Amino acid sequence: QKREISNFDYLMYLNTLAGRSYNDYMQYPVFPWVLADYHSETLNLTNPHTFRDLSKPMGAQTVERKHKFIQRFNEVEKSDLSAQCHYCTHYSSAIIVASYLVRMEPFTQTFCSLQGGSFDVADRMFHSVKSTWESASRDNMSDVRELIPEFFYLPEFLTNENHFELGCMQDGTVLGDVQLPPWADGDPHKFILLHRQALESDYVSAHLHHWIDLIFGHKQHGSAAVEAVNTYHPYFYGDKTDLNNIKDPLIKSTILGFISNFGQIPKQV
Repeated sequence: QKREISNFDYLMYLNTLAGRSYNDYMQYPVFPWVLADYHSETLNLTNPHTFRDLSKPMGAQTVERKHKFIQRFNEVEKSDLSAQCHYCTHYSSAIIVASYLVRMEPFTQTFCSLQGGSFDVADRMFHSVKSTWESASRDNMSDVRELIPEFFYLPEFLTNENHFELGCMQDGTVLGDVQLPPWADGDPHKFILLHRQALESDYVSAHLHHWIDLIFGHKQHGSAAVEAVNTYHPYFYGDKTDLNNIKDPLIKSTILGFISNFGQIPKQV
């Protein structure tokens, strides 16, 4: 509020408090999608419609999608290995982090090891900022991913400088550099510059606390999370699951597998 710290620094501080670290792919710092405009020729940071709704999680960015997740929540029957929740996938996980950074080592090797030794099917690889936003905010019910800090300072992860053979999509597109929005003019440095300006904009400064409530605050779990369409599978809440008290080895290994594959909710701050 006093403009003595940037939004970026504040988010990094909160991530650290919540136990997130660059040293752990499963608990990597999580940053928000801040823009919803990946099609315009120029980026208008004075127009509220340019921005993502920071008061809602990625699963509730459209009314139709929000209702589908609420329906899922209401229909799930509780049992030992299924639970009432809106999302069975997570907004931050080792595979999400590695997929964003796949064009840079050592993340290339990490991604391949998580994928069983090779790159993923080309159509599922991170290849376009616009299509990734559309998947996470609208099109794919199993995709509610947020961003990582590198989207706001590291242009190198958007280019295939190492000339990795990432495959060819079904439409014939050969994967190389990440496809950028028109307003970036094909320049990763310009994308990072404008994206960082968006993060530090007046609109985001005025609304960022809503997103913080969802990820790090009181809307993270409990009745406030249900109301905000922001509940995840119970296994994602690390501090709510006491593995020492679980005697069944199958359930224990299932929980550990869930956490390693799908990620963890940050500690509440």
